[in-house]
Amino acid sequence: MTTRTTTKKTTTTKKTRTELPPVRIQKIIAGAGLASRRAAEEWIREGRVRVNGRVAKLGDVADPEKDSVKVDEKRVRVIPPEARTYILLNKPKGFVTTVSDPEGRDTVLHLIPGRLRRAVKPVGRLDVQTEGLLLLTDDGDLARLVTHPSTGCPKEYLVKVSGRPSEARLEKLRSGIRIEGERTRPCDIEWVSQTPSSAEAEGNTWLRVTLRQGRSRQIRRMFAAVGHPVSKLKRVAIGPVRDADLPSGAHRALSPREVAALRRLAAPTTSASASASASAPASASRAGSEKRKGNPA
Repeated sequence: MTTRTTTKKTTTTKKTRTELPPVRIQKIIAGAGLASRRAAEEWIREGRVRVNGRVAKLGDVADPEKDSVKVDEKRVRVIPPEARTYILLNKPKGFVTTVSDPEGRDTVLHLIPGRLRRAVKPVGRLDVQTEGLLLLTDDGDLARLVTHPSTGCPKEYLVKVSGRPSEARLEKLRSGIRIEGERTRPCDIEWVSQTPSSAEAEGNTWLRVTLRQGRSRQIRRMFAAVGHPVSKLKRVAIGPVRDADLPSGAHRALSPREVAALRRLAAPTTSASASASASAPASASRAGSEKRKGNPA
């Protein structure tokens, strides 16, 4: 008896790559963590950006997987979302919040391993005498969510000032004051503690300040304006991210939950702006005029 063997023929279906729509050049640059979209637009206007060898113009689009996008003749490295880096650093005093410093001072990048320095950039700024939490990432879109005035990402600080500010002066700061002709946004200020005064000194007050904008040295200038200069300043929270146990000078990776929470900063903006335009156009106008960013500390 002959046994017949039957061979089953299998058909392999070739998977095709899903074609993604082209992306605006400034979004590709921001997504690579090189600059904000606004800064990338400026680079395009200056003729510093090329796509496949051709000088790019505002409005141009490209496929980040196929096209060659260069800034100052350097290829823009497209980072897939799953490979992005998010670092939380507890910055000590004495370090500048830049990638490099012309005066040769130590930058915050000196506090992280060399393999990470080439990829990430600081998100926002803390001045050299300010300590506390700082984000570093290669995700330009997330950096924009944290720093752009339109999202109103709250940053919380512990502030030590000379003397004891009166409630009237604190209320003045809460409501907003003019600095260089531009009014600060309303902020939250809570009293924490006070050191007693003596014959030699008037004592100091600790306050908790929460800002929703980032003008240059804003907190120091606010309290100087009401006669209570800042002697110590520490950022303790960036939006939903805080870590009281992170030692000074140490860093750690953000958890996926923390990254997701920061991304949600954009969610209320759409509904809030729609509500503002419908019920409070004057308020929306003030928010629209908020353009300057800096190191609020």
